[in-house]
Amino acid sequence: MGTPLPARPAQTLYVTLRRDELRQLKEERDRLQQELAQLRLQLQNQEQPQAVVPHLPRGH
Repeated sequence: MGTPLPARPAQTLYVTLRRDELRQLKEERDRLQQELAQLRLQLQNQEQPQAVVPHLPRGH
C-alpha cells in the first residue's frame, strides 16, 4: 500500500461564475434531480410485487 499522507485541513475554493454559467448549472441540476426522481420511482415500481388483475369475462 502507499505511504499514508498527513491529514490536511479542508480548503475553501473560490471561483467566479458568470450569470449565464450559473443559470446553466442550475438548469442542469434541476434536470438531473428530475431524472433521479424518475429513476427512483421506476426502481420502486420494480421492487414492488406486481399486482395481478384477473381477467374477468364480460357479461353479455
